This record gives sequence, structure tokens and C-alpha cells, in this order.
Amino acid sequence: MVAGHLREQNGYFQMILSWKGSDGKRKSKSISTGLPVKGNKKRAEAILLKTRKEFNPDNLIENADVPFCDFLMKWLKDRATTMGSRVYANYAYDVKSYIFPYFRDNSVSVLKVTPKELEAFYRYERREDDASAEDLLQYHEVITASLDYAMELGWIDENPAEEVNPCADQAPIMFDEFIVEWLEIMRTKLGETTYASYKSNVLTCIAPYFKSKRYTLQELERHPKYIQEFYQYLLDSGLSAATVIRRHANVRKCLQYAFQIGLIKSNPADRVEKPRKTKYEATIYNQAELDTLFKAVKGDPLELAVILGAFYGLRRSEVVGLKWDAIDFDRKTISIRHTVVQFTMDGKTQMVQKDSTKTKSSCRTLPLVAPFEVLLRYLKAEQALNQKVCGDCYCTDYLDYIYVDAMGGLIKPNFITQHFDLLLKKQGLKKIRFHDLRHSCASLLYANGVPLKDIQEWLGHSDIGTTSNIYTHLDYSNKVSSANAILGVYPNTFRVGAVGQ
Repeated sequence: MVAGHLREQNGYFQMILSWKGSDGKRKSKSISTGLPVKGNKKRAEAILLKTRKEFNPDNLIENADVPFCDFLMKWLKDRATTMGSRVYANYAYDVKSYIFPYFRDNSVSVLKVTPKELEAFYRYERREDDASAEDLLQYHEVITASLDYAMELGWIDENPAEEVNPCADQAPIMFDEFIVEWLEIMRTKLGETTYASYKSNVLTCIAPYFKSKRYTLQELERHPKYIQEFYQYLLDSGLSAATVIRRHANVRKCLQYAFQIGLIKSNPADRVEKPRKTKYEATIYNQAELDTLFKAVKGDPLELAVILGAFYGLRRSEVVGLKWDAIDFDRKTISIRHTVVQFTMDGKTQMVQKDSTKTKSSCRTLPLVAPFEVLLRYLKAEQALNQKVCGDCYCTDYLDYIYVDAMGGLIKPNFITQHFDLLLKKQGLKKIRFHDLRHSCASLLYANGVPLKDIQEWLGHSDIGTTSNIYTHLDYSNKVSSANAILGVYPNTFRVGAVGQ
């Protein structure tokens, strides 16, 4: 029994209850008797005694955020004497063997128990423990009774268990509807650009296809060939294997989520064969072609991007993201640590400025060579002049950035791609992608004897395997040298002359 005493306040008797909490600290609570002080002391003392006997601190509504698994144990303890020994034994067994372990591992407070949480528990029992209908009904009886007790305590207003049929077969769920719901769940777990890519794939391609087929989650689980047929449909429509693989990643991740929450017993996407991605062979520029390109872009808005891509091997996002604080004119260094990414969301083009690079290894510091330093100083002076000439019309949102137009607006990543293609066509130069300048940079480094490890660090690759697989393109002179080296080990009678002579 808790301690307590009466106190007079505003002409009425107040009961002050006192007890030691589970944390060992003394706690108190004030409760009004509703009785005026004059002539009611004995009645107030009787109410105090009764309240002290019946008061249970564990039942305070402030404790309603207790984990449901712990509440189940409290319920068993509080109701042990009222439910009968046999019923208590059965309930205690179910709680300790099945219900408590699940909700311990899938923690949720009493206040947060929802029909969906309970349905997930019953699905788990059907899948993992092969629970029978009789078992499920018994678990449901236990959970319902415990949550009824939570209602008695005033912790919850309604019993969520009343909305659940533990033995109901899972209603068919259309995959096209489920993947759209999953997409919304992923919104808070993905970066903006990644989510935009997912959304485009799901809403414009995946969901429309499966909506036309009316496949359910359960049908896809039973017939993985339906997923395989989807991939073949995309390939027949002219999409590349790389694009189809990205669609596969979305489908697989969605179905993995369905598996994790118990809607299906396995992920059917793991039982299909995804298309084989063809190895991309980059078209690169040799030294002579790069010299021609440098002359062609002299004074062009694309000059900075071409130099950064061809000499430093920067990605498009790194080119646009370059800031003045990344340039150390005293120490002659250039640091790559900012990026700008452009993407389309709901038909609108957006740009994301990040103080981070693609990977941790992409954050790197490179030497500031003299020709590039001259160009940077020229650009800095030009920006200062443009800002002075344009006055209030000059955009001041991107003063930290190097790659801006005459009005101070940040150059868009897509401008680089589009303008580069037009420039090559206008100058009659060999068609390559802007990103292929990065390949050209790496190949020239390799051809001039730079070790792969150094090339990896120059380009900011996290894995040297990436460097080795993509950039080690031997030029023809290297191959001739290799052929002559091999020829040297053969007998003289076989040798006619060195290759290339």
C-alpha cells in the first residue's frame, strides 16, 4: 500500500500519495477528494485509506508508452488471481513462448499497437511456426484480453484486436498497387535523386505494365516467369540490358519488402534471370584529338568543363559543384568535395547541391597546374566584373561556385551534356560522351606509365577493380610492343622481323 496524507487546498481536502518508483526515486501524486474542509475530515480520511489500498502506480496513464511485450507480463501478473489457474497457465504459456518473443523483437508500445501490427504477428506465426487456426484464435484471445485491460486502465480508447481476424486468408494484393505504396515508404529512406529515379521507373514503366496484367503478389510468388516476361517485354521494346537491370532492382527491392513483412514467403525476383549487362567500351580521345578539342573550346562556355573533364577526369556533377573555397592558390591545390546533381521530379527539373561526392574516395585533392590556374584567375576577375556591371540583376545565390554564367546563374549539368554534343558536331570532331573525357584522361595516364593505384586516386574510385576494368585500354603502340616482346622468345628461324617494321 502506498503512503499518503491529507492536505488542505483552496478550502478542499487533497490526497497526497507517495511511493518509490522502479527507478528507486520517490514519486508523488495529488488527488482531490472533492470534499470541503469544514466538517468532512473523517470522510476524507476514509477516502484516503481506500485510495491508498486500491492505488497502483503501474496503472498510471503516463506508463502507456511501455513496450507491449512488457505490458503483457504486467497484465498476467495483475490478473493472475482473477482468471483461474488453468486459464492463467494457458495464457502464460502462449505469452512467454510466442507473443512476448515476437513483440520483443518487433518493439511497439501499447499506444502504438495497431491492427496492422497484429496482422503481421499472425502472418509471422503462420509462416514461421505453422500455427493452426486453433493456435491463432488462442493467441488472439490472449491479445484481446490484454488490450481490454489497457482500456480499463484508460491507456487506450479502443481495442485494435477487435478489427482483426487472425485466421483470415491474406486478401489478394495487386502488385501494381503495392509497388506504388512501397514507393511512398521509400521516399523518406532515399536521397532525392535516387527517389526521383525510383519514382520514374515505377510510375511510368513497372506499375502500368503489371496493372495491365492484374497480377497479385501471391501470383508473382507462385509464377516468377511473370517477372521474367516483364524483363523480356522491356528488352523487346528496345531498352538496354542496363536499363532493364535497374527496373529489376526496383522490382526485387519491393518484393523483398513484401517478404520481410510477411505478405509472401519468398522473393520471386530471386528466381528469375536478369539480363546480362554488356560491357561498355568507351570511345576515347587520344592526345592529338584532345589538343584539337582544347583549341575548339577556347573561349567557349564549355571550356572549363572540358579542361576539368579531360585533364582532371572530373565527373559532370563535380565540374558544376566546384567552389572557390576548393581552390588553394597558395598551395596550388584543387579539392573535389562538392557536387551538383540535376534530376526530374514530376515533370520539373531540379538541382541538388551537395557538400559531398559520389563516394568517400571521390573526395580528393589534386595539384593545381599553371594553365588551369591562369584560367581560374581569369574567371574570378570576369565574375567580379559581371557582378559590377549587372548590379542588382546579378544572381547572388551562387557566389561560392566557379561555373556560373554571365548573370551569375549556376551552369546546369544537362547544359554540359547537350552543349558538348553540339560543339563536337559543329567542329566536325569524333562523337564521344562528355563522360568519355574522364575515360580519355585515365587512358592517357595509363599509356604514359602511371600506375593503376595512382590513376584510382586521381579519378576518385573506391575500388581499384573499377579502374582496372574500365580504363586500362592499351593503345596500338602498346600492343605492338607486347607483340615484339613475345616474338623475342621464339627461335630465330621463326623470326622474320619485328612487328611494325
